[in-house]
Amino acid sequence: MHDPHVLARSAAHALRLKNLLDAVPEHGPMQREGTLRRVVGLTLEAVGMELSVGASCRVAARGGWVDAEVVGFSGDRTFLMPTADVHGLLPNARVIPVAGEGAIGVGAGLLGRVIDGEGVPLDGRPPPRVDAEVPLGGRPINPLQREPITRALDVGVRAINAILPIGRGQRIGLFAGSGVGKSTLLGMMTRYTEAQVIVVGLVGERGREVRDFVERTLGESGMRRAVVVATPADRPPLARLRGAWRATAIAEWFRDQGQHVLLLLDSLTRVAQAQREIGLSVGEPPTTRGYPPRVFARLPQLVERAGNGGPGGGSITAFYTVLTEGDDHNEPISDAARAILDGHVLLSRAVADSGIYPAIDIEASVSRVVPDITDAAWRERIRAVRALVSSYNANRDLIALGAYQRGADPRIDEAIRRWPMVQKLLGQDVAESASLLDSRAAMDAVLA
Repeated sequence: MHDPHVLARSAAHALRLKNLLDAVPEHGPMQREGTLRRVVGLTLEAVGMELSVGASCRVAARGGWVDAEVVGFSGDRTFLMPTADVHGLLPNARVIPVAGEGAIGVGAGLLGRVIDGEGVPLDGRPPPRVDAEVPLGGRPINPLQREPITRALDVGVRAINAILPIGRGQRIGLFAGSGVGKSTLLGMMTRYTEAQVIVVGLVGERGREVRDFVERTLGESGMRRAVVVATPADRPPLARLRGAWRATAIAEWFRDQGQHVLLLLDSLTRVAQAQREIGLSVGEPPTTRGYPPRVFARLPQLVERAGNGGPGGGSITAFYTVLTEGDDHNEPISDAARAILDGHVLLSRAVADSGIYPAIDIEASVSRVVPDITDAAWRERIRAVRALVSSYNANRDLIALGAYQRGADPRIDEAIRRWPMVQKLLGQDVAESASLLDSRAAMDAVLA
């Protein structure tokens, strides 16, 4: 016979042990530490770990740690890419897995702040308050559950509002060479758009340009409703790539809160170049102009995260700048961007040289959602203005030389007569805002 007092004490001890075990948080399976074996260029090789691609690690270095991410593996070797400088790394250094991989903090406290690709403040202020954590890579949305694009978004730029109307939730490419006013145009849209939240991703910019964009282009008024994620050109390629993904993840969170977001990512070309550096470092084969195949797979993954949310939700209207090397609009990234975006706005050096700013080439630009957000009368006026611009540009040299004889072609005569009004429609001072209604009225005045 068992003593009932002993049984009672045993049961009490068992219950207490169970309660203590239940109070211990679950951390999942233990992850083994690794050892750094090789550093070649941008790639770190470690052994002794079994981590998935995209997992985060910390590598011991003199005086601290270096953050890194798993980008590939081969046999027993794991390839890591650092997100910061690798000074101070030593052979056989410890490599420690980091829990909570791929999650970033988001919240309304990010408004008015400038952070880097790791979420570290660059504005000298304390870390921003966050309300939630979201995956860096986002969550895919069923395309059949997205709200269709049916409403125009006022971006405050007359030429775009009138002739290249942008739909709420549209993804647009801004193609430009150097020195034709790309940053100025982005700044105008950030100040004058009707979007509730603006998220700016500056990827691979010079450090001086980051400060100029924040202080001069955006200004105090623009920063009140903006979040800037800046990863300058001197940061490692993985840090630059994560800057683009973080900016997109922040925009997604605001969209999920029902906000209408304007996402400006400058530039998609530098995102592709960062991915090229990573791919070549881990042995991917180069293809077109040295870009590995994964570059052209990652671009749609990034772009498709923008757009409208579910029924009654918010939206992300995104502008992705594409740098045209040597004004070549048919280089690989430009071709890939045109294929995955909902239209493009091309900034032309010839238009800029003629003194029209923003230097938008109306003939070469297109918005693919125009039939969905405009009525028949609006579309007819767009075609009429495009015809005037085309007729004048096709005969510009003859007109400038005085070789064209008036009366030879009624269409050219009309283009010459209306050209001063067309120039006024297309040009706009940086301090001037043009609403959607004002832009349509200016287009009507050209054709009156």
